[in-house]
Amino acid sequence: MKNEVELRALMMASLDGDAVAYRKLLDLLSRHLRAYYKSRLGRIGRSAAEVEDLVQDALMAIHTGRRTYNPNELITPWVHAVARYKLIDHLRQTKASMADVPIEDASEVTARDDQAQAESTLDLNRLLAQLPDKMQRAIRCVKLDGLSVAEAATQCGMSESAVKVSVHRGLKALAAAIARGKGS
Repeated sequence: MKNEVELRALMMASLDGDAVAYRKLLDLLSRHLRAYYKSRLGRIGRSAAEVEDLVQDALMAIHTGRRTYNPNELITPWVHAVARYKLIDHLRQTKASMADVPIEDASEVTARDDQAQAESTLDLNRLLAQLPDKMQRAIRCVKLDGLSVAEAATQCGMSESAVKVSVHRGLKALAAAIARGKGS
C-alpha cells in the first residue's frame, strides 16, 4: 500500500467529491486487500474466489463507512480494521457451511495430511525465533504476510530502508543457520 500521506490525501480528496482520487484510492486499497486476504486464506486452503469476494466486501464496507474515517487518524489501521472484521465474519459464515459437505466428499476432507505443513510451520517459527525481534517482524510482514515494504514499514514502525535491511540480513542469517543445521 502507498504511504499514509498519499492515502490520506486521496481519502480527503474523495470525501470532497474528487472521483478520480476516489478511484485511485480504491485501486490502491484493493491491491493491498487482495494480498492481505490471499495470504490469510491461502494458509487454510481457501479459494481465490473467496479472496475476491472478501476484497469486494471490504471495499463496500470502506465505501459505505468512509464518512466515519477520522481525518486526524492514520488511514491504514482503519482499513486494516475493516479488512479484519470482514475476514472474521467470512470465516464464521463459511465454517457453518462446512457442515454441508456431502458424505461422498468426506474422503477428500479426511484424507488430507497436514502434519508436514504443521511441522514446516514449527520449523519456520524456530528459525525465526533465532533472529532479533525487528528482523522477525520485517520478514513476517514482507515475506509471509505479503505486505509491501512501505506497508511493513508502517506496520512495524520502521523506515522502509530499515525494513529492507532487516529482511535482507534476516534472510541471510536464516540461510546461514539452515546451512549450519541449527534450524532443525
